[in-house]
Amino acid sequence: MTSEDRIYYCIDMKSFFASVECAERGLNPFETNLVVADPSRGKGAICLAITPKMKSLGIRNRCRLFEIPDNVEYEIAIPRMRKYIEYAADIYELYLNYISKDDIHVYSIDESFIDATDYLKYYKLEPKEFAKKLVNEIADKVHIPSTVGIGTNMYLAKIALDITAKKTKDHMGFLNQQLFRETLWDHEPLTDFWQIAKGISGRLARLGIFNMRGITEASEEVMYKTFGINAEIMIDHAWGRESCTIADIKAYKTKSKSVSFSQILFEDYPFHKAMIVMEEMVLNGCQEMLKRHVITNHVGIYVGYSKDIRESTGGTVRMSETTNSFNIISGYVKNLFKNTTDQKYPIRKLGIFFSDVCDEGCEGYDLFTDFNKVEKERNCERAALKIKEKFGKNSMIRGMDLQEGATAINRNKLIGGHNGGEEQ
Repeated sequence: MTSEDRIYYCIDMKSFFASVECAERGLNPFETNLVVADPSRGKGAICLAITPKMKSLGIRNRCRLFEIPDNVEYEIAIPRMRKYIEYAADIYELYLNYISKDDIHVYSIDESFIDATDYLKYYKLEPKEFAKKLVNEIADKVHIPSTVGIGTNMYLAKIALDITAKKTKDHMGFLNQQLFRETLWDHEPLTDFWQIAKGISGRLARLGIFNMRGITEASEEVMYKTFGINAEIMIDHAWGRESCTIADIKAYKTKSKSVSFSQILFEDYPFHKAMIVMEEMVLNGCQEMLKRHVITNHVGIYVGYSKDIRESTGGTVRMSETTNSFNIISGYVKNLFKNTTDQKYPIRKLGIFFSDVCDEGCEGYDLFTDFNKVEKERNCERAALKIKEKFGKNSMIRGMDLQEGATAINRNKLIGGHNGGEEQ
């Protein structure tokens, strides 16, 4: 079997969060003006999703509330991430009625790749027929509309979804290498293509390249000089080629390991309040490492300032200990935060990362560390984690979480940085 004999689907749930909210209300997303946003964040709140009906009015997705024209009446739905995860799980379960999990790659909460090759023979269906069966099942049982890209490799399936399917009445697009070259080689702008953002598009434009045909005709030497090893992927994609399969993705294991957290603060924070939040983030990181049974000796922080009034600051530090102890790591982070943060300006963004993590068996301390104290702390933290897993993240809180400016209690109610749908 050649690569062109395989059939992949890329299935996307249309305006997923907004469609879920419509399904919950018994509304048709193609006939309803609804946005998913948190109005408590003011008119500047970003809409996480808008219905297809609102898109048809020329309103862009991911707009802010104040950008919606005053003459458009609409309903606001507060984000409920747990509810969206439930729907995504239901859709995945539906796939499993027809397809093995080994042939499904969940790309995001609302988008999945499926290797349909063997199932077409088994069900004796054509590519579009099987795709239509899945789409209809999702619509009938979960009440969510979807779009499908069909391709002879994963890249072409994604492009068929993002570009070709938007021009068809049945919301399905099909591409093989020949069709890709015939119909999309001269398509502009390049930013419509997966993995070509404005930055890459701008660099290509400086080389006089404005479409996929231009990439195929460009000097490979110039491409590699400009984009490094990524040039190989760009050239392959310009020809409609992609060697990666779902099996490759499932077999992939990252070489380096890290734990990281970041957050955008709801309002401007002075230095002393931001320090409280940073300390909470250290605790989150240490607890996550405890769960994974890993440790680190390398920690770094990032600080972004209000309205970008100055460049971000931050830094990294190598610790003499290799540990996941909050009491040890927090001391390093406090010093790093004090020494690298500009205390004159209000803070709006915070990030922390623990890199080069390794198994707890690599644990190491200096001569002055009280190992018994470290072990006692670890046992207490593990007991606390078990309680939180059983009764919820806010079933146990620390004194610092009650200080003015602390965010942990509220963030524990969020999923992916958004309202989880819990009763407050």
